[in-house]
Amino acid sequence: MAGRKPRTTMTGRVTMQDVAAQAGTSMISVSRVFRSGGQVSPALRARIEAAAAKLGYVPDRAASALASARSMNVAVLIPSITNTVFVEMLAGIDEVLSPHGYQMIMATTLYSAAEELRLLRGLLAFRPDGVLLTGIDHQPATLQLLQSQALPAVHMMELNGQPGAYSVGFSQEQGGAAIARHFLARGYRKLGFVAAQLDPRTIARGAGFRQAVLAAGQAAPYELMVPERSSVGLGAKLLQDALAARPALDALFFCNDDLAQGALFQAQRLGLAVPGRLAIAGFNDLPASAWTSPALTSVATPREQVGRRAAAMLLELMAGREPPTRCEDLGFTLNIRESS
Repeated sequence: MAGRKPRTTMTGRVTMQDVAAQAGTSMISVSRVFRSGGQVSPALRARIEAAAAKLGYVPDRAASALASARSMNVAVLIPSITNTVFVEMLAGIDEVLSPHGYQMIMATTLYSAAEELRLLRGLLAFRPDGVLLTGIDHQPATLQLLQSQALPAVHMMELNGQPGAYSVGFSQEQGGAAIARHFLARGYRKLGFVAAQLDPRTIARGAGFRQAVLAAGQAAPYELMVPERSSVGLGAKLLQDALAARPALDALFFCNDDLAQGALFQAQRLGLAVPGRLAIAGFNDLPASAWTSPALTSVATPREQVGRRAAAMLLELMAGREPPTRCEDLGFTLNIRESS
């Protein structure tokens, strides 16, 4: 009967049997709603969900995994949870996975390949059905571990052309090269690249920038690269350091918008005209970059779309299907604004 008191387990947890009794239906129907994703009528689904809410029922995902041979977990490894770039990527992942009943189990690698391997070993204890990794620069042991577990995996934010690999991203090198070509087209010749954190994507942007400058027959750009964590404050300091080392610089490409925004603020404090005295450009086109004064030129990257497309590719792999493409290039957009 609907008013029957729940008969809980020895642990005190409300069971599917309790929900079935409260809703006046069978355990098979409750299982279809919470475990197997099977079809029930909208009215019955509403009744079961109302009963579960009243009793405080929480589905046992471990039991579901044993019954279906699926955990409905996806392991996601990202470098940082404070970087807007990766937060937006996570939003895209969740937008795709959640309607399919998948839950993210996430870990932050702090830009360390060794830490990534350690964390992956820990996440495998949760028996994920698939893995989403940031970048393509991993320790060999990481790739071997994924292969030994026969886990489908998709690399994000970079393009992996290795046999058997799946990836969704864009060319970091070409993003850097686009800034170089833009500077040169505007007549700037004393160019510099300023970077922090120095993860593989940052290094790739700098390499693309340098190669494009050299390919145009110009002198190699000045480079200032430090291992410190990127921040607006660091960008302000690095602007002064770069100009102290090379006073004649007339255009600086900062590896991300945090640094570039800090450089803009510091230029204002120092009375340096941007772009009259010095052109400045960044990377990732964070929301505030369109509203700085002057507005910041930056490479807009499709972070949320990368998350969505990588999650969609992983869904195909977890279902045993081959995606339409193994390496999906989403490209980028160079947003030219007042700073250059």
